[in-house]
Amino acid sequence: METKLARIADKSRNEKRPIFTSLYHLINEDLLKQCHKELDGSKAEGIDNVNKKEYAENLEENIKDLVIRLKNKAYKPAPALRVYIPKDNGKMRPLGISIYEDKIVQLALKKILEAIYEPKFQDNMYGFRANNSCHKAIKYVHKSISTTRINYIVDADIKGFFDHIDHDWMIKFIEYNIKDPNIIGLIKKYLKAGIMDKGKYVETEEGSAQGNIISPVLAKIYMHFVLVLWYKEIIEKRAEGEKFLVVYADDFIAGFQYKREAEAYYEALKKRMSKFGLELESSKSKIIEFGRYAEQDRKARGEGKPETFDFLGFTFYCSRTRKGFFCVKVKTSKKKFKQKIKAMKLWLYANRDIKTKDLMDKLKIKLLGHYRYYGISHNSDMIGTFRHRTLEYLFKILNRRSNKRSYNWIGFNEMLRYYKLPYPKIYFSLFD
Repeated sequence: METKLARIADKSRNEKRPIFTSLYHLINEDLLKQCHKELDGSKAEGIDNVNKKEYAENLEENIKDLVIRLKNKAYKPAPALRVYIPKDNGKMRPLGISIYEDKIVQLALKKILEAIYEPKFQDNMYGFRANNSCHKAIKYVHKSISTTRINYIVDADIKGFFDHIDHDWMIKFIEYNIKDPNIIGLIKKYLKAGIMDKGKYVETEEGSAQGNIISPVLAKIYMHFVLVLWYKEIIEKRAEGEKFLVVYADDFIAGFQYKREAEAYYEALKKRMSKFGLELESSKSKIIEFGRYAEQDRKARGEGKPETFDFLGFTFYCSRTRKGFFCVKVKTSKKKFKQKIKAMKLWLYANRDIKTKDLMDKLKIKLLGHYRYYGISHNSDMIGTFRHRTLEYLFKILNRRSNKRSYNWIGFNEMLRYYKLPYPKIYFSLFD
């Protein structure tokens, strides 16, 4: 099966517009068993409450029955279970949890779609892609501004992207390369499967539920056609000055040398999004003056320092090296820092009664997770502050375990020398 998918990817890579007419037969017993093997059995269950272990008890029969239903077009995805998880900003994020059998088929379909579209996606697309990461996207933005004459940043935010993907346009985009009606029909079934929200069935006329295995690849295809190809074929060819676009899932940043081109792009972007059922969040979308010459130009006009912008949890700001040369720096955004500190505080208080060793072992993992994401060039102070604030909360919760004070600062520091919580470290360099 891997060989067949590799041939599909090779065809997609070497042809300008590859057409695939026969793909459905690839979703066979072998591929479905492989997908079952790869799936994480600890994930949440769908509306049927069947998990991986239970499905595997009669795996041969279940897979054979699934293949028959797929061949006879009798397979119908179940509605996704709507669950809500807290976002960092205090709001709730809706997720769709498919039943286990649907996860197997979705993963098989995902493998086929990625074999076709990954070779076609542009290098400036980073989200949900192998060998790419948010850090590489941040590095691309940093380099694009630091080494060019970029003077203006278009910082745009799409309102509820996953919830507003237009189904008709989604199918049209996929049909550009896929002419297999059975694959198209299967994608339509997932888009229209509906959700169960608090026991009530809700039809899905638009969008693709976050949490579904198939949603990320569908989102990439949508952004590929709506934004990235449009930028490459229209915006990039018309622009006279230097420019760049970086996309991570539904987050993106564009930069331009000339103000008129940044303004033209922003106005065209709003119309482009509207055409495909999307809308920019006006309160979060703006054009800012930013780059090598922004500081001196704003100073000459008496307008102060350049504005900053946020991308993937980091604030980008104009600064100077020790020798006085211009440079772009990044740090944890204030919004994300407050959210992460609040989350850490709540976690510590929720776990204050567990054994000290267990608490410290878990805290080590949480701190390392924070360092590995935010441990990026220029951000030493912010991750150091995060550790310091975490230790302040740890000191407080350890002293609230009983009416009698458990630690003074001397004893607390002795305890830290024993458990050795990790210190901040830069894990990702912007200059390699």
